[in-house]
Amino acid sequence: MELAKNLARLRRAAGMTQAQAAEYLSRQGLAVTHKAVSKWEQGASRPDGLQLLYLCRLYGVRDVLATFDGAGEKDLLSGLNATGRARAAEYIRLLRGDEAFALHPSAGGAARVRTLPLYDMPVSAGTGLFLDSDHYELLEAPNAPAEANFAVRVRGDSMQPRFVDGQVVFVRQQQTLEDGEIGIFLLNGDAFCKKFQQGEVCYLLSLNPQYAPIPIRPQDELRMIGRVVG
Repeated sequence: MELAKNLARLRRAAGMTQAQAAEYLSRQGLAVTHKAVSKWEQGASRPDGLQLLYLCRLYGVRDVLATFDGAGEKDLLSGLNATGRARAAEYIRLLRGDEAFALHPSAGGAARVRTLPLYDMPVSAGTGLFLDSDHYELLEAPNAPAEANFAVRVRGDSMQPRFVDGQVVFVRQQQTLEDGEIGIFLLNGDAFCKKFQQGEVCYLLSLNPQYAPIPIRPQDELRMIGRVVG
């Protein structure tokens, strides 16, 4: 089961779905379906040596032994529970998509088409791990701000007139926001795109005056996912 867990963790850290992993293997001449990838991650079956080799290449694994025997993970993730490990994997994936942290940045600042995960607000809510789910699609975003890590499709009219129903907004992941900034929040497991108001009592504000401010009570669980940057 450790192999299965690692395969699932590495795929999520690479920002890929099971279908995309299967498609990559098929392009290498290996007849693999997304159901096969799912079985590998559930421990129902195992990839053969060649399939595992190509998966390592796809997921950016260079030290196979340290990755799959847990040696590399123990140093960095020891003491973290499943939620902590999932959030660490989430952050690693976002760093990989940020040009500022690239091992080999684009030469001369040459433009490249960025691919960002696009999440749907209602679907992504409910787990407390907004970015650690398969409920996203990959969006080619050549005009996305350089600081954006992911995108969100806003639902509803609470942020009109600036953001309308179905509009895609770009977000930079960060755990704090300044007073007056617009961000993505998880409040008691529900996802919101709101304006942050800081004070003795903090609020999540809508731009549409028809919606009342949402107070943050001491018993509420609030997680700041990121700041809207475009």
